[in-house]
Amino acid sequence: MQVNRCGWVSEDPLYQHYHDTVWGRPEFDPKQLFAKLCLDGQQAGLSWITILKKQQNYELLFANFEPSIIAQYDQVKVAELMLEPGIVRNRLKINSIIRNAKAYLAFVEQGDDFSEFLWGFVGGKPKENNFSSLSQVPAQTPESEAMSKALKKLGFNFVGPTICYAFMQAVGMVNDHTTDCHCYGQY
Repeated sequence: MQVNRCGWVSEDPLYQHYHDTVWGRPEFDPKQLFAKLCLDGQQAGLSWITILKKQQNYELLFANFEPSIIAQYDQVKVAELMLEPGIVRNRLKINSIIRNAKAYLAFVEQGDDFSEFLWGFVGGKPKENNFSSLSQVPAQTPESEAMSKALKKLGFNFVGPTICYAFMQAVGMVNDHTTDCHCYGQY
């Protein structure tokens, strides 16, 4: 049976599974949000399917995105990671995950909740959009611009407004499933 999906989803079964079971579903776990933010930063200049196909390698090589472990990575570890074909071998992007882990730890060590902080940009609950076509979906919004600015102030990088909006879509802060998609209105 043919199901309607958002227009950006290809015929790739991995992509379809991601769209149907992960993308746009509200995520509130702080460490899952950290991991997804890091992965979205790796996407910069690339298609999401490229990163999705490498996600398991990232999870393996970056200690399942455990910030306290990643923050200990040094330049010897970065050099090792640069040799790994299973991830994007870009020194700036690899270093960004380490930098973001340190920023995350500094943030939570102050007693702040990373999930509450991020979800605060949409008022703590998903923003329901009603886009009928992909051409209506923005690349960034005032909320993603504010999130980007706040994250950069905390020391995060590879968190520009477009990356932040893609992150907000992926973790369900905004529901950007198009109205003809079978996932629209499910949650």
